[in-house]
Amino acid sequence: MAAKKGSSKIETLTALPGVGAATAKKLIAAKLDTVSKIAGAGAKKLQDAGLSAAIATKVSAAAKAAQKATTTTKSTAKKAASASKKTATKAKTVAVKSTSKAKTVAKSTAKKAAAATKKTAAKAKSAVKATAAKAKTASSKTVPSKKSNDRKGSTLKVPRSVRDMPWFKPKK
Repeated sequence: MAAKKGSSKIETLTALPGVGAATAKKLIAAKLDTVSKIAGAGAKKLQDAGLSAAIATKVSAAAKAAQKATTTTKSTAKKAASASKKTATKAKTVAVKSTSKAKTVAKSTAKKAAAATKKTAAKAKSAVKATAAKAKTASSKTVPSKKSNDRKGSTLKVPRSVRDMPWFKPKK
């Protein structure tokens, strides 16, 4: 059962761009086993966990975007549920006060509440998609290097043939 619990954490973390199974294991070992913990950790703590600077920046940005999308979705769902409850309560109150006319009004109010709930849910879904697209765009950006000449071997000349190699000396 412990293996399933650990594997679900790995699956959750590998949903982030730039995080594979090995990176997820490093993050779990560093006690960064949820997206919200990674979003709050920042790039420095991710580097301390064993990630490279570029990957740490990418993962941090993606986790923050995912966290924002989740928060937005939850708050929108709460607002929709609250509006639905208020409308249902209003419909019940109207229904108690009058008979047939109130029933008609209650039904139409309930329909309006259902439509408003669907509309709010659709807005939340589109907000999540937009945030996910932003996160994907932010995570796909490359991190520029600090120096233009930080690559090894930038001064080496590549020989075109064996005769151009320094150890090759033709016999005279």
